[in-house]
Amino acid sequence: MFERLLAYLDSVKTRDPAPRSRWEVLTYPGVWALFYHRIAHWLFEAELFFLARLVNHWSRMVTAIDIHPGAKIGKNFFIDHGFSVIGETAEIGDNVTIYQCVTLGGTNPTNGKAGKRHPTIEDEVIIGSGAQVIGPITVGRRARIGANAVVTDEVPEGATMVGLKARSTLVPAEQWLKEFIPYGTPCDDPCAPSRDCVEKLETELKALRAEVDALRAEREPAPRSGTGD
Repeated sequence: MFERLLAYLDSVKTRDPAPRSRWEVLTYPGVWALFYHRIAHWLFEAELFFLARLVNHWSRMVTAIDIHPGAKIGKNFFIDHGFSVIGETAEIGDNVTIYQCVTLGGTNPTNGKAGKRHPTIEDEVIIGSGAQVIGPITVGRRARIGANAVVTDEVPEGATMVGLKARSTLVPAEQWLKEFIPYGTPCDDPCAPSRDCVEKLETELKALRAEVDALRAEREPAPRSGTGD
């Protein structure tokens, strides 16, 4: 048990340069939220639903993180900073990192559809701050969800998703899967497609303005001889 705890603390420390020691990691709300969730989930599996909810309620008060007792979470899960919500039927694999203010949300409970309502997050996924992953979709292994992205469709393995509604940045997987990426969003190349689109739009706008000016010039009547200034 102690060795597993040390391994977990080390896994967090490799993803966050802030702590100076393993024991500093023990002050993190995300670590305590996971600890309480393990207890709540055990109670939930034993069908002690009210007790599971009590543990969940206490955890939410002291950590500002709301993980439903029914959610299934793998090894080395890390929520950095907190203020996140994880729904009942969410499934999270190993070595997943979530930053602050993330929601793993479900479909509309009034639509009459029971069963799986929340996302499945596969191994080694990184979800940036403020991202919303909604519905019974699967986020593929080692995918990256950028900050404030809204994801409602399946995410392929190794994809980097950004925007509202989220789209792939089309970055080659082998380029960005070599190392851990804080907040799930590389800082340079993935934004290049967006810059290219802006430049293309500006070029087209200039061409359209030139055409409009040419059409106006053709329509303007030529000045009569001797009447001009």
